[in-house]
Amino acid sequence: MAKILYVDDDLSYLKLVKLFLEREAFDVVTENRPTEVIDILRVNNDFNLVILDAMMPDIDGYELCRDIKKEFSIPILMLTALADTEHEVFGIDNGADEYISKPFKHEVFVARIKALLRRTSNNVSKVILDEGIELDETIGIMSIGNVETAITPKEVQLLKYMIINKGLVLTREALLNHVWGWDYYGDPRTIDTHIKSLRSKLKEKGGNIMTIRGVGYSYRSSVK
Repeated sequence: MAKILYVDDDLSYLKLVKLFLEREAFDVVTENRPTEVIDILRVNNDFNLVILDAMMPDIDGYELCRDIKKEFSIPILMLTALADTEHEVFGIDNGADEYISKPFKHEVFVARIKALLRRTSNNVSKVILDEGIELDETIGIMSIGNVETAITPKEVQLLKYMIINKGLVLTREALLNHVWGWDYYGDPRTIDTHIKSLRSKLKEKGGNIMTIRGVGYSYRSSVK
């Protein structure tokens, strides 16, 4: 899933935003010292998005946005408590790719992030898993025809593993070991729960996942 660097001097906002973005399956790194951001990006070049608060001490978000854009080609979403057109235009003029004001609704914020990642991904993160099934792992979206559905990281791993081993019978133990790890001690029936969810999200292709009674599951792309 997409890796996000969120920069804000407000620790309560850092904690809150990190929490609900992680619930959406994003990998979130937070930083409350804007002067450290450039060094962080130089060391870690795998971020898909930077979220910047506009008003911060030492260096404000607009200046930091300009500095980031000089050195990195990474999308930036600006956050601000100033909800007016002038500040929005100012942010965009300084390199911001998206702009949203505080406070915001979580659903709107997540939708803006996914839309921005979709616009800036250039389809690099999209892969065709099987005929008619396309996956964009950056934003966690699976497309069946023209229908897009959110898919969790575990579902991604499970579906990819089954398609890679298309036609083979995979035991629940094999699926658990691959997706959850050999040291997983939870309920093995979690496999059945995730398979049920995947079948629903696969729509008309849900029947591709066949139940092998008493053993496990098998992916057969020939099933209609």
